[in-house]
Amino acid sequence: MADSKNTTHFGFETVPESEKAGRVQGVFGSVASKYDIMNDVMSMGIHRIWKDAMMDWLAPRPGQKLLDVAGGTGDVSFKFLKRAGHGHATVCDLTEPMLVAGRQRAEADHMSDSLDWVVGDAMALPFEDNTFDVYTISFGIRNVTRPQEALNEAFRVLKPGGRLMVLEFSQIPNDMMQKVYDLYSFNIIPQMGKMIANDRDSYQYLVESIRKFPDQDTFLDMVKTAGFENAKYRNLTMGIAALHSGWKL
Repeated sequence: MADSKNTTHFGFETVPESEKAGRVQGVFGSVASKYDIMNDVMSMGIHRIWKDAMMDWLAPRPGQKLLDVAGGTGDVSFKFLKRAGHGHATVCDLTEPMLVAGRQRAEADHMSDSLDWVVGDAMALPFEDNTFDVYTISFGIRNVTRPQEALNEAFRVLKPGGRLMVLEFSQIPNDMMQKVYDLYSFNIIPQMGKMIANDRDSYQYLVESIRKFPDQDTFLDMVKTAGFENAKYRNLTMGIAALHSGWKL
């Protein structure tokens, strides 16, 4: 058996840590043009409501600087800027085709001046310490090879008084409901991926990656380990997804 320090999971598959980032890039490069549709499929359209709930809890304020990691096509950044009234958002993602799709959308919405698009790794962010007021990551941290390192980096780049907010698929506390959701996830989502994006394998990986991600309380402990205080979480839609919040105090 391989040394567990050098391996990680890619869905249900065990792979060398050095391979995961490239394979995740392959998934999102493959689905970049269909990413927003993909989120609709994965969440049955509810991801839009969850992101609004995230903004409600975050309560963006004018002039704040946001770093949205694994920000892809900029969905969360657009919502943040509209709520804040004025401010600045930096979208950081490992997959350049996602950022290209987002930049095109920003130009169409005349929001380019308020946005930066940066190719970067969540575990080694290309930003100075104490730079941002808010750090968000939505449906992205489960794709990071070492999520604890991503949380540590979030703490580093936030200003004192800065806020972390993580939106991620999670675990339903009710076993029966979890089984029903699993039936939907494993049987329907990959098939829809094949129909919509002609890419069954990427969607299969995404379903598996949700099951491998820590549950709400375990992840809350990871947020605290990174140094965040007043850390807590809220379940969304029975725990299909969860919001985790923490402060750099």
